[in-house]
Amino acid sequence: MLRLWKWYQNSLAVHPVKTQVISSALIWGFGDIAAQTITHATAKTKSPQDEDKEFKINWKRVATTSLFGFGFVGPVGHFWYEGLDRFMRLRLRLQPNSFWFVANKVAVDGLIFGPLDLLVFFSYMGFSTGKSIPQIKEDVKRDFLPALILEGGIWPVVQIVNFRFIPVRYQLLYVNFFCLLDSCFLSWVEQQEDAPWKQWLKSILPLKEK
Repeated sequence: MLRLWKWYQNSLAVHPVKTQVISSALIWGFGDIAAQTITHATAKTKSPQDEDKEFKINWKRVATTSLFGFGFVGPVGHFWYEGLDRFMRLRLRLQPNSFWFVANKVAVDGLIFGPLDLLVFFSYMGFSTGKSIPQIKEDVKRDFLPALILEGGIWPVVQIVNFRFIPVRYQLLYVNFFCLLDSCFLSWVEQQEDAPWKQWLKSILPLKEK
């Protein structure tokens, strides 16, 4: 394990973007396998007739999710965390690891990158399954706000630890490991379709659709 970690560190030093892209693809792929396992277990619980149904991994979906990590999370995340850190230090002149440094990073990340990541994820997954643009809009409308609300209570805590204690070059790796859980969560949200709890979450928002 130590040898693998040293190999990763060396790869990150020599090929930072390539290493982040490949590691993101692998982690998101494993996350989708876990998500499929959880979805299958949930379906068995809800439908007793499916108890004897054999579980088979949908490798096409794994590849699709890995491609999201490869094409979006890896490259965009790499430049986002590097750029965000540089902006806070050089433009806002905040002291690294200070309260305001971490607080501003968490706020900017939650207001910009978090919603963007969710929007791209739901749109990409819709296109990858062959849905039309109107169908994707409906799915985003249905899933985006509930996911954003629920994640809004978790990711700020994750990012406080990330921005306070994790070196910038490892911040995307740290986030990607939490994305293993997040991938399971987003898959579960998507599978819930028009569940009553989604309607309730959207109903508590101060702004209602006209």
